[in-house]
Amino acid sequence: MQIAVLTFDGFNELDSFVAAAILNRLKAKGCAAHITCPTPEVTSMNGVTVQRQRPLEFAAEADAVLIGSGIRTRELAADPELLARLTLDPERQLIGAQCSGTLLLAKLGLIGNLPACTDLTTKPWVIEAGVDVIDAPFIAHGNIATAGGCLASQYLAAWMIARLASVEDAREAIHYVAPVGEKALYVDQAMAAVHPFLPAATRAAA
Repeated sequence: MQIAVLTFDGFNELDSFVAAAILNRLKAKGCAAHITCPTPEVTSMNGVTVQRQRPLEFAAEADAVLIGSGIRTRELAADPELLARLTLDPERQLIGAQCSGTLLLAKLGLIGNLPACTDLTTKPWVIEAGVDVIDAPFIAHGNIATAGGCLASQYLAAWMIARLASVEDAREAIHYVAPVGEKALYVDQAMAAVHPFLPAATRAAA
């Protein structure tokens, strides 16, 4: 399973790197998360420059896609050329968006009338795009999930791992990255956030 972690200029490091690191705990089972960018290099909101692992068009062929946030997302959401390069298919792909990444999902027409999560700064822009924003860290509808708040990236990663592999794999991945002495607390909190939004068969197998 190949996962594209969409990362743009001005990106938030927590969104892209935390999610990618957790998802890559599943490498032994054939899953790999790749920093996926429209240009060969992108620079974060705090000046960290990274080289992409995959071009933006990789998102169209990936099994799953996570859209990170950043300080330039509103500008990107108004760029028709960039949006045209994003060909996503919720019938075939798992698609998640973090914070202002929800605005890109809205502009791509992938949210519609469904309630969504985002960060407090982006909230008015997402509402302006016609989306009902709820006061929650995570929500999913079928193959589309949104999260609000930088540290909610762990919920997106846990949801995606549970969908691509199993709930037990998700629990193990969160357990690995959680603080020592608080691992059970972190695992329980993460799984409580995503469990109601997993398919019935996945929940039953947990």
